[in-house]
Amino acid sequence: MGETTVKSLDDRTTPSSPTVADGRLSRLRTRVPRRPTIWFEILLIAVSYWTYSLIRNAVPEQKAQAFKNADWIWQAEQSIGLAFEHTVNHAVNSVTWLIVSMNYYYATLHFIVTIGVLVWLYRWHPGRYGAFRTVLFATTGVALVGYYLYPLAPPRLMTSQNFVDTVLVHETWGSMASGNLKHVSNQYAAMPSMHIGWSLWCGLTILLLAKAPWAKILGALYPTATLVVIVATANHFWLDAVGGMICLAFGFLVSYFWYGSRPHHLPKLVEPAAPIASGGPPRAAGTDRETAVADEATGETGEPTEQPRVSSGR
Repeated sequence: MGETTVKSLDDRTTPSSPTVADGRLSRLRTRVPRRPTIWFEILLIAVSYWTYSLIRNAVPEQKAQAFKNADWIWQAEQSIGLAFEHTVNHAVNSVTWLIVSMNYYYATLHFIVTIGVLVWLYRWHPGRYGAFRTVLFATTGVALVGYYLYPLAPPRLMTSQNFVDTVLVHETWGSMASGNLKHVSNQYAAMPSMHIGWSLWCGLTILLLAKAPWAKILGALYPTATLVVIVATANHFWLDAVGGMICLAFGFLVSYFWYGSRPHHLPKLVEPAAPIASGGPPRAAGTDRETAVADEATGETGEPTEQPRVSSGR
């Protein structure tokens, strides 16, 4: 009887693809965005802000040093000809409806707009949400270092310079360090300004991601208006705003190193997880190109594979 042999139509050995290796290396360097979970995010934000407030208010006030630093800031601004806070404070305070509006702006939009942008990111840009949230958290976290290392009295407490505490004068609420709230809030945590840090985060996020021109305009105007408000209400020097900008730059740097990309360069949407094959372990996540190479090597492309040719030896 003849011997039966089986010959494959393609005896080539598939070499290890550099694409696969590159994909594995990329996964080691880059965090793959995951779909955020709503209840986890709400809990995370609530706990994080509570912790931030607790630490901020637990920092020793260091009153004498705070006023000494405020005097130095004021003299430094005067030396470069940019000590305009006093002029703006008195000019806006003379228009009652305007300064009252700014008091409420200072008290509310700081939270409302920031939460609104987070919700917008979660809903429409889930692939970028985590990176932008990391920017915000890192910005806020490093601000605590500033509050501890550089206590600073806000201008409205510098009675010797005749600044107006607009909240007290107009009997509105707009500052955690005015009225009865001053007993539960650190009055000397003014450097850096998180009103600027958060508002600039909101503005840049909208500018980078929004499509509508009117939305981009609002994104640019919001931190600008916030700067006017913090100066007009005498809650901050403009140099406090510079400190907030530096903190935000640090936040973007942390996000870049964590995700390996700028937040707005990440994919807008999160790709759904690959289905788990029945009877086998879940497949590891990877890039589409890596998956395609792996499928080609194993014949799992969905196309019918050609049957081997059988020949009989005689």
